[in-house]
Amino acid sequence: MPHKRTLILDKNQIHQKSVRIAYQILEDNFEEASMVLVGIADRGYVFAKRLQKILQEIAPDKSFELIKVTIEKTKRSLEASTDLPIETAKDKVIILVDDVLNSGRTLAYGLGMFLNIPLKKMRTAVLIDRSHHQFPLYSDYYGLKLSTILKEHVEVELEEFDKKEDAAWLS
Repeated sequence: MPHKRTLILDKNQIHQKSVRIAYQILEDNFEEASMVLVGIADRGYVFAKRLQKILQEIAPDKSFELIKVTIEKTKRSLEASTDLPIETAKDKVIILVDDVLNSGRTLAYGLGMFLNIPLKKMRTAVLIDRSHHQFPLYSDYYGLKLSTILKEHVEVELEEFDKKEDAAWLS
């Protein structure tokens, strides 16, 4: 018997949530001339690129740099790399971006990359927050907060990465 998938966000809803998150980021950091978006590969980075584009459109007077963090999620210890030097974020506000916040492990690993450099502030942005926190990390900006049971799975499909129309599914 095939497993049942329920659509929880369609393409338009994902875009609306992204715009809302971008405005929340600006409101929370209105005094900042520049910020750094840190996208966690793969879909978190795609989502961060989208947020960067929206932010640049609604606040062209500000600078939004983008860093890609690649994390070995199967490892029990932090093994990660960035496409730009982490010093790019020194003394700036950074927004750690991922597609889904589940246990918080991935965001914790992403945070770990920036522990040794001074930051003005760090916030987190996710498209979907599942609220199954095993780590003391919470989403500052989120598109949808979803209460699920542990055996349910949330899958986000983003056109640039998955070559499918944007959608978020619960299975």
